[in-house]
Amino acid sequence: MITLEKISFEYSEGPPVFIDFNWHIKRGEAWAVLGPSGCGKTTLLYLLAGLLFPSTGEIRIDDRPLVRPRPQSGLILQEYGLLPWASVKQNAELGLHIRGFYGPDGKHAPQEPNTVSDVDSWLERLGLSAHTDKFPNQISGGQRQRTAIARTLTLEPDLLLMDEPFSSLDAPTRESLQNLTLELVDEQNLTLIIITHAIEEAAILGKKILLLSHPPNTKSVIINNPGSGTRDYRSSNDYLNLCRELRNRMDEK
Repeated sequence: MITLEKISFEYSEGPPVFIDFNWHIKRGEAWAVLGPSGCGKTTLLYLLAGLLFPSTGEIRIDDRPLVRPRPQSGLILQEYGLLPWASVKQNAELGLHIRGFYGPDGKHAPQEPNTVSDVDSWLERLGLSAHTDKFPNQISGGQRQRTAIARTLTLEPDLLLMDEPFSSLDAPTRESLQNLTLELVDEQNLTLIIITHAIEEAAILGKKILLLSHPPNTKSVIINNPGSGTRDYRSSNDYLNLCRELRNRMDEK
């Protein structure tokens, strides 16, 4: 589904973040991108979202060069991105209204947005039906993140990009939303790429883990994690051994 072919990227100051970097992601795969602060995790996500562009090389999604943000990609950020003056339901509907104004490809004539019932069904699925008229400051952090997820899923994405979405949440809420994310990826046949600095989260969410190092990143270091998403994986020896391996690899970088 996604191919990064010899991409290079650098900001105006500092060393190059990527040099001739290659990476391939198949449709329906769940990836976690792990690495130390400043290694380029968020930069990589913004490149995949079409918000940044490589200086050399090419990014292709479904064999098409990525030249601007694509409507089928959903981006969920750490800070939720909710409008404080809008209700939960209004925030969940926001993407549909924007798509209705600009059109499904963000370029051509506007088209009617999807029916509001799509939003209602996602709010119910995500346990937000009782909070639809509340404002973001009236609900918990976990509920705000669920609202952001609902806003994204109403647009029926095939690619879900998440930038440390659970890092500010308490442990039980974080674990609940991690489990929910895995359920949604399977149910909706989503391709997932989640950025995280937490070893344990990468081991839970990524069936494959891309390990980045301090810049420049010149090759993709990939660790397979077939146990991700299986029952009782959090308490298994495989999970504990993987966390130990990831920690050792990060200490070496």
